[in-house]
Amino acid sequence: MAAPHFVVHNTDDTTGVVVVEGVEAGDELTGWVMETDGTVTVKARDPIPLGHKVSLGDIKKGDTIIKYGHDIGRAVADIPRGGHVHVDNVKTKRW
Repeated sequence: MAAPHFVVHNTDDTTGVVVVEGVEAGDELTGWVMETDGTVTVKARDPIPLGHKVSLGDIKKGDTIIKYGHDIGRAVADIPRGGHVHVDNVKTKRW
């Protein structure tokens, strides 16, 4: 496998973390799933900066967001597969 564009820790994760610079809308991205040593592909819907999250599937408003096997918040808007998952569409459940 060529170097991945994003990493996913667990098969239950709903997001992957981008590990390269320059991801633009329309780019075909390959992710490494660490738990299984497998790969997953998505087409970026948005520019996604290094270290930010990409949606692995369609996420509906109200859905729980899972990163690295942990609940990191709730979607406050629909996020399409390949969409940028960030503070504008995810909020903590703590407050």
